[in-house]
Amino acid sequence: MFEILVVGAGLAGATSARILAEKGYKVLVIEKHKHIAGHCHDYKDENGITVHTYGPHIFHTKNKQVWNFVNRFTEFHYYQHRVLSYAEGRLIPFPINRDTLSQVFGIEIATYEVEEFLEKEVKKSKYNNPPKNFRDVVVSQVGERLYEMFFKNYTIKQWERDPEELAPDVAKRIPIRTNRDDRYFSDKYQGIPKSGYTKMVENMLNHPNISLMLGVDYFEVKDLFKPKLTVYTGELDRFFDYMYGKLEYRSLRLELKTIDREYYQPVAVVNYPNDYDWTRITEYKHFLDEKSEKTTVCFEYPLSEGEPYYIVMTQENMEKREKYMRKVGKLESTGEYIFIGRLAEYKYYNMDQVIDVTLKKLTS
Repeated sequence: MFEILVVGAGLAGATSARILAEKGYKVLVIEKHKHIAGHCHDYKDENGITVHTYGPHIFHTKNKQVWNFVNRFTEFHYYQHRVLSYAEGRLIPFPINRDTLSQVFGIEIATYEVEEFLEKEVKKSKYNNPPKNFRDVVVSQVGERLYEMFFKNYTIKQWERDPEELAPDVAKRIPIRTNRDDRYFSDKYQGIPKSGYTKMVENMLNHPNISLMLGVDYFEVKDLFKPKLTVYTGELDRFFDYMYGKLEYRSLRLELKTIDREYYQPVAVVNYPNDYDWTRITEYKHFLDEKSEKTTVCFEYPLSEGEPYYIVMTQENMEKREKYMRKVGKLESTGEYIFIGRLAEYKYYNMDQVIDVTLKKLTS
């Protein structure tokens, strides 16, 4: 009955299913969770606030093709993400920009002076060049004082490792600005789906050629099917029965609280690099500008076990990944399998990157 099997109903799986269904293939999507949309799943709580089940997701992209694709399935609320960092008892703009320096160092500084100021901070600091690890990358850009204040302890909390044990690539996602732009992302297209991510994914999967099985583990039923193509978006090491050892993931414990006041904090996300055990607090109503007399906030506590959220970019994990990806290459060369996404490629992707990779792999 089904020519194509898609494993996982997250963004990679839903995008794959839609593209292939529109090409005329009969597609079956199998999802182990009892809900669609993967880690961007959301729902409305009793206060009328849209809660992101697995922590905050902000859609942002420079890629017009990706933006056009998602806009087929949802209308967007044009939200621009701003983050504050709680450090030394104050809420300070983050990522680092001209206003951050002004507050931290107690100086008045023009935007054209920011680059020179950071260069002086870097010159006073010690680091390896070329960078050998996460610490080296950050210190080589902003110096030791700002690294200690905003990055070091946050990274230790997030990964339970010294930043010097983490690969330099982990720091690639950290923006640093020499102007007064305090948005977390500077991408041309940014927003949150007006009706939520779950509805967006539901619309993607709403096609006569797509069937869906929820709450079913692919590995328990795979022998029942003989598809021409399997698109796999699950955990890379599990597919190969952990033959090269387990790959490491970081998880989160998310603690939701309803607070009896209109707003809890001035922006959607506040980072806590140094104080308390949580890494950040998200106040969800900021995303869609939802009105309620109460507010829903989410405290994030990193965990070493549980639902896989983040890959852990240590040398050992990257070496295991290489071995697994060689196996993936052989399977993909048969034309019977495609591996896509964060888990299946053991690679850090933003949401737009997942869609971009999927579009490229399935429309080429």
